[in-house]
Amino acid sequence: MSYQHQYIDGTTIHYPLGKVVCVGRNYAEHAKELNNPVPTEPLLFIKPGSCTVSLIGGFSIPEERGGVHYEAEIAVLIGKPLSRRPSVEEVLDAISGLAPALDLTLRDVQSALKEKGLPWEIAKSFDGACVLAPFVPGDAIADLADLGIRLSINGEVRQDGHSYDMLNPIVPLIQHMAGHFNLQPGDVILTGTPAGVGPLQRGDELVLELPGLSRFESRVL
Repeated sequence: MSYQHQYIDGTTIHYPLGKVVCVGRNYAEHAKELNNPVPTEPLLFIKPGSCTVSLIGGFSIPEERGGVHYEAEIAVLIGKPLSRRPSVEEVLDAISGLAPALDLTLRDVQSALKEKGLPWEIAKSFDGACVLAPFVPGDAIADLADLGIRLSINGEVRQDGHSYDMLNPIVPLIQHMAGHFNLQPGDVILTGTPAGVGPLQRGDELVLELPGLSRFESRVL
C-alpha cells in the first residue's frame, strides 16, 4: 500500500505507507504544563501510518470519546532508509521534507489509562490522530535548528515554538530513533510539541505554519 505525500509546490510523491515515530515531552515547558517530569532521554512511541489524514480541506475529530487535544509539531518525512545510528550526513540526506502537523490526543482516555498504569496507544493512534500539511522539500531548509512551529485557533495564537528549544534536536533525535528500529521511506517523524496544548472543538478555524516557510488554513469539521 502506498501513501501520497504532497509538497507545497503541488507535486506529490508516493511512498509505502509507513509508521509515524513520535517523541513525547521534547519541550520542557510542555512537560511542565502537563505536570510530567522532563525525560532524560527521548520518550518514543509510534502511531500507525493509517492514522494520518490531510490538513487540507479540514479534518474531523472523535468528539464522542472525550476531549481531543491538539499538539502542533514539526513533521519530518523520511525519503531514504536509516538504521544503526546513522551519521549526521546520512540523516540530512534522508530528509525528504518538513511540514507542520497536529498530533491529536484523546486526553481523557490517555489520563484514565495512565492512572491505571496501562498503555495509552488508543489515545494516540486512533484514525485521524496525525494531521499532516503539505511538505516543504528538505533541501529548501537551511538550518534545522532554526525552525518555528505555530498554531492559531479562531484568530488566537495557541502554540508558538522553535526547534532551538527542543531537548533533543531534530538530527540527533532521528539518529536515536534509527538506533532502535529501522526508518524507511514514507515514515514520518513527529518531533514534539511546545507548550500551549488544549482541546479542539468542531467548527474551530485553524492556521498551522512553519513561519517563513509554509502556512495553511484549515478547520475542524
